[in-house]
Amino acid sequence: MRSEAEASRAVDLYADTVRRICFMHLKNYADVEDVFQEVFLKYILHDREFESDAHEKAWLIRVAINACRDLLRSPFRRRVCSIEEVNTEPFYIQKTEGELLNYILGMPSKYRDVLYLFYYEGYTAVEIAGIMGRKENTIYTWLDRARKALREQLGGEPIGE
Repeated sequence: MRSEAEASRAVDLYADTVRRICFMHLKNYADVEDVFQEVFLKYILHDREFESDAHEKAWLIRVAINACRDLLRSPFRRRVCSIEEVNTEPFYIQKTEGELLNYILGMPSKYRDVLYLFYYEGYTAVEIAGIMGRKENTIYTWLDRARKALREQLGGEPIGE
């Protein structure tokens, strides 16, 4: 079990990353906060040492993605409709933010994750492959498909390549 100082340091360093990853999956602030707490509780209870800060961050990202997927697969989630789904316009998309966020959030999770890790967290495809447990070429393919889908949705404009 980790000390309070270690837990506090990890929250200070990685809270934003974990929250953004959770939000990309869950699109609901209440669920994001639940998963956020679960991720850092697992971190506190995790007794093995990490090889480096990068290894620690990758472990937290992987745990966050898995916790989000577990929540989305839960039987309760399959039977219940959230209030955000009832509204015609989701709460997380504001008119001033443009269409890009809307398109990214509408993509399959594998593309969302790869785009987020590549563009926002600055990981290379090789590092993303290690985090996600996939082959390097698979990550390159997902990045390419995600970029093409975004380009098509945005009217053929090149994005970040």
